[in-house]
Amino acid sequence: MTVVPEAEFRSYYGRPVLKPPVWEWKIAAYLFTGGLSAGAAALAAGADLTGRPALRRAGRLGALGGLAVSMYFLVTDLGRPARFVNMLRVAKPTSPMSVGTWLLVAYGPGAGLAALAEVLPHRVVRLVARPAGLWAAAVAPGVASYTAVLLSHTAVPAWNEAHRQLPFVFTGSAAASGAGLGMVCAPLAQAGPARRLGVVGAGAELVASRLVERRLGMVAEAYTTGRAHRLRTWAERLTLAGALGAATVARRSRVAAVASGLALLAGSALARFGVFEAGVASTKDPKYTVVPQRRRLG
Repeated sequence: MTVVPEAEFRSYYGRPVLKPPVWEWKIAAYLFTGGLSAGAAALAAGADLTGRPALRRAGRLGALGGLAVSMYFLVTDLGRPARFVNMLRVAKPTSPMSVGTWLLVAYGPGAGLAALAEVLPHRVVRLVARPAGLWAAAVAPGVASYTAVLLSHTAVPAWNEAHRQLPFVFTGSAAASGAGLGMVCAPLAQAGPARRLGVVGAGAELVASRLVERRLGMVAEAYTTGRAHRLRTWAERLTLAGALGAATVARRSRVAAVASGLALLAGSALARFGVFEAGVASTKDPKYTVVPQRRRLG
């Protein structure tokens, strides 16, 4: 038997090893609205190809609106619009921020032209609307997932350790939110693709979120305790309720369709805020940084 008990981990004076992210809630809102835009663009392209004008209109306008709000939150957090423009001076494939910036640049014109065709009856605008919408839909998966890659390439333990799961969480969340918008805005006869996308997106998000809790080891405590846990719990409840509604009563009742769509939208937003809060919490306790490193060395 050892005479000296096994030592417990402590940092110097109990101080954090990492500085918490300086990002505010605006970044969490940016994560949600960008994903909403991508999901809506993909849904709009499918609605255009299958002859669902009301669903197409909702998706195109939602894609542009989500992108505009997302860019507002991003530029506001950066402090000066010139900082976003400066990122366009280089293209660095190894930098998630650089890749994400160019993805937004590639995505924006297609989403904008497609949405413009819904409010302007000009013939030329309508001719380019379908190619523009299809281009935006092709870039949309990258727009939906690049923010997860961006977060997971930081030193924040809760984000870095979840680098395999976060892209699936964000992509599923984007699909669910885009579907929720379609269910709210489109009539029942045209909202079938939105209902199906809502079920698939919600399922992907819920499964990936569960994998985050089970495969991160001790770092998963940042997701399952405190404010992050409360946000993610409500996100899971609302997303599950929205998916169940989309698969059942939303087919027959307009009120149920709107309620299910709003539940999917709220669940997606809370999921992004929950991931954001988990990352902030994981930087405040030094054990999330040092203990996994020691275990890997062992």
